[in-house]
Amino acid sequence: MPSEARIIGTGAYLPKQVLTNQDLEKMVETTDEWIVTRTGMKERRIADKDEFTSDMGYQACLKALESAKTSPDAIDLILCATLTPDYIFPSTACLLQSRLKATNAAAIDIQAACSGYIYGLAIAKSFVESGLYKNVLVVASEKLSSIVNYKDRNTCVLFGDGASACVVSSSKVAGLSIRDVNLGSDGELAELLILPAGGSRRPATQETVAQELHFLRMEGKEVFKHAVRRMESASKTCLDRAGLTEAAISWLIPHQANIRIIEAIARRFDVSMERVYMTIHKYGNTSASSVGIALDELLKEQKILPGQNLLLTAFGAGLTWGASILTMESGHE
Repeated sequence: MPSEARIIGTGAYLPKQVLTNQDLEKMVETTDEWIVTRTGMKERRIADKDEFTSDMGYQACLKALESAKTSPDAIDLILCATLTPDYIFPSTACLLQSRLKATNAAAIDIQAACSGYIYGLAIAKSFVESGLYKNVLVVASEKLSSIVNYKDRNTCVLFGDGASACVVSSSKVAGLSIRDVNLGSDGELAELLILPAGGSRRPATQETVAQELHFLRMEGKEVFKHAVRRMESASKTCLDRAGLTEAAISWLIPHQANIRIIEAIARRFDVSMERVYMTIHKYGNTSASSVGIALDELLKEQKILPGQNLLLTAFGAGLTWGASILTMESGHE
C-alpha cells in the first residue's frame, strides 16, 4: 500500500529590497497608521528588476532540497504555483526543472492565485499516495511587484514578492504528514480580483496599456467577506475528515492577506493569536508563496513535536480557497 505523503523539507526566499509604509507614504496618499491598522503590514520585499519568479523559486527550491536531503535527480515532478510566471509559456516549472538539473522530473505550473501552495500540496499528495511518484517538489513563487499599480493606494500597500518550496515524499523519514486537504472555487466571482488584460481575451495593445489593464484590480471589501467564510468552511471540513477537534490545532498558518481576516479565522477556531504564525508585518501578501514562507519560518523557529497538528488555510483570486491539516510524524525505516 502506498505511503502517506509527507513534507520532508521546506525552504523560502525573500528579496533583499524592503518597501516600508514610509516609502509608500511618498508614493500615494496613505499613512503608516492607516496601513497597519487595516492590514497589519509594515514592510514588504520587492524583487530587483532583473530578478524574476523563476529566480526566487530556484533559491527556495535549493533550500527545500537541502532541508529534505534530496538531490534534484530524485525529484519526479515539479509543481510551480504562481500567478506571475516568467512567461505565459513555457511554464516556470520547466524553467526550474532546467536550472535545478532535475533531469527525471516532469513539470507543471498551477494557477490558483493565493491558494496555489495548498493546491500544490493536494496535487503532490495525490501523485505520491497513488504510487505514481515518490518525490514531488512543490514551489510557490510570486513577483507581484510586476503587476501592482503603484498609483493605486488600495492595492499597492498590500503586496510583496517572495518564494517558498517543499519536498513531498513517500519516504518514512520524519516530516509533516499531509493528513487532509480541502479545496474549493467559485468562478462566478472571478472579477472581484483580476488582471484584466494580457491573456487571449484582451491581448496587449496600446489601449490596454494606456488604460492600465495590465495591473491587478481588486474589490477589497467583497473579497474580505468571502475570504473568511470560505477559509473557515475549508478548515472545518479538514478537521472533521481528519477526526480532529479545534483544540487539536497546535498552530494556525493562514494566508497572509490581511490581519483582520487572520484574526477572524483565529476567533472562529478558538486559536489564541500566540498560536497563529504571521509574517504579514514583514512581507505583506506574497500570494501563493505566503503560506509556504510562514510554514518554513515556523519550522525554523519552533520545535514541532510528533503528533502536533498544523492547520494551513488560504483564499485567492478565482475565487479559490483551501485548507490542509499537517501532522508531525517521527521517522522510521
